[in-house]
Formats: sequence, structure tokens, C-alpha cells
Amino acid sequence: MSSATHQIDQNAWLRDPDVQRMLRVRDDDEAAFGELVEAYQNRLIGIFTHVLHDSAAAEDLAQEAFLRVYRARHRYQPTAKFATWLFRIANNLATNRQRSVSRRKEVSLRGADSDSQGPRPEENLAAEKSALMPTRQLDKEEMREVVRQSLDTLNERQRMALLLNKFEHMSYSDIAASMDLSVQAVKSLLTRARENLRLQLEPYLTGSCDQDSKKK
Repeated sequence: MSSATHQIDQNAWLRDPDVQRMLRVRDDDEAAFGELVEAYQNRLIGIFTHVLHDSAAAEDLAQEAFLRVYRARHRYQPTAKFATWLFRIANNLATNRQRSVSRRKEVSLRGADSDSQGPRPEENLAAEKSALMPTRQLDKEEMREVVRQSLDTLNERQRMALLLNKFEHMSYSDIAASMDLSVQAVKSLLTRARENLRLQLEPYLTGSCDQDSKKK
């Protein structure tokens, strides 16, 4: 990238009010940091809660994200929207936490397989899926739970890309910057995520439509 292009891009980021706040944070403006925390804390907790399904862990990670922002303040350079930079930090934290949890589960499941003669975890999962097949129209709370479980079937990157797109309304290019991916890779992730969700939700949506048609 030429120096002229870089300057144009940097000027574009400088128009972001939150980048301006972060530049004030860089100069040790505590009030500006408080404004950023107030603006983004609940949004971060929401994303982390969807990913981890643990509100306490989500709050911890949100605090860790802001701690990293504050520690990096003197090195901050406006090379992207503030939200893009912040959610890149959030994505890294969520990925690391999920990998840590997955490793603990793997060790726990290996121990359970060797010690128990009961049903294996995958058999329990199959039974749970079968029990969830709709026999009636689901209410809003039940449907929310179905959607949550369907999100769980996505891999880490598909889920994060979808959350950033749907909950944060981020563009493909901003998601790509947050997740260190190309724009084309983000498009592919979202396409696969939407298709996987459609397959997971189709039985419930079909069941709901069938119930509605019987009422007519």
C-alpha cells in the first residue's frame, strides 16, 4: 500500500467517533475509556454469552477484552474502525477460551468412557436430538432455545462470523478484519453457517407451519 493510500485509509478511520475516543484513551483520558466501556460492554457480553453459554465467563472475558484495550492504549494506531479492532480482540479471547474448554471436555470424556459402561456421550446426544423433534408448535422461549442449540452445531468460526454479522451488523470486510480472514473466506463461512442453520431449523419451522395450516 502506498503512503498516500495509507493516509487516505487512516483519515477514513479517524472519522469513526470511537476511534477518536480511543485516541483520547491513548493520551490517558480516563473519561474516554469509560465511554468506550459503556458503549461496548453489553455488546461484548452478548457475543461472549452466545459463544460460551456462561454469563459469568462472558462478563469475565468482556473485562479481559477491555483490560487488553487499556494495556495496549499507548501502542494504538487507527488502522480500522474501533469496533473492528475490539472484536478482533474478542474473537481471539473467545477462541482461546473455547479451545481450553474443549480440551478439558476431551479429557473428561475420555475418563468417562473408560470408567462407565453406560451410554456414550454421542448416544446421549442422538437421543436428545430425537426428543427435540417437534410434535407441536413451539412457543417463543422454546424456539429461542432451539435456535441457541442450532447455533451450537456451527463450528467456532462460522458461529462468530454469523454473530458479528447479525448482532453487530458488521460488513464482510469488517468481519474479515476482526477474524483475520479474507472477505471471500467470510462470505463462504456465512454461506455455510446459514445453510447449516437452515438444515437444523427446518424440521421445527416445518412443524410450526403444519400446525398453523391445521388451524385454518
